[in-house]
Amino acid sequence: MNSSFSMPLRQSATAVLVAAALLATGCSSMSEREQGTAKGAGAGAVAGAIIGSVTGGSAGRGAVIGGAVGAVAGNLWSKRMEDKRAALAQASQGTGVEVARTDDNRLRLNVPSDVSFDTGRADIKPQMRPVLDEVGRNLDPNVHVTIVGHTDSTGSDAINDPLSRERAAAVRDYLSLRGVSTARVSVAGRGSHEPVASNDSEAGRAANRRVEIFLSEQG
Repeated sequence: MNSSFSMPLRQSATAVLVAAALLATGCSSMSEREQGTAKGAGAGAVAGAIIGSVTGGSAGRGAVIGGAVGAVAGNLWSKRMEDKRAALAQASQGTGVEVARTDDNRLRLNVPSDVSFDTGRADIKPQMRPVLDEVGRNLDPNVHVTIVGHTDSTGSDAINDPLSRERAAAVRDYLSLRGVSTARVSVAGRGSHEPVASNDSEAGRAANRRVEIFLSEQG
């Protein structure tokens, strides 16, 4: 191998090993925010090392710069969002509501039918109110709320589509009474078009009757 290329390649290999170590630090003992930082730093270090060696610069220095940039990019999940996630997880404990961070750095709540709405109805159940109260409590002004209603396949689209929108609108109206401006809220109804389980069983239909709430920070 040409000696002019061997040194940059060795440096790149070393930097990639360092980056792998950074990626490995995104372990389960870290918060989701810390994992995002670590993984972003690792990915940035890999890219920085490769670019540094190809362009004739220092692969090691490129890894350091890339890691710093990646750490910022990976930490788009702010402390405010992590605090809100933890508060919602606590408020919904034992209810069956799923609280998770999405790949695009949104906070997602999946509210099943036994917590949200009775069959064919758009009236919010009492079990859902504490969760919605926590959604609206001290919600950062930069956070936008998207509410998506879903139904099972029982009945026609002519019934299910508007029902899913009515459920989303009911959640919006409840949050509005808790001080969340409707200007910050988007609603949509998917009817039965986005099932998460088979509609061939009662358990599957119950899983498909749900409301999803997404919280996202606006730049």
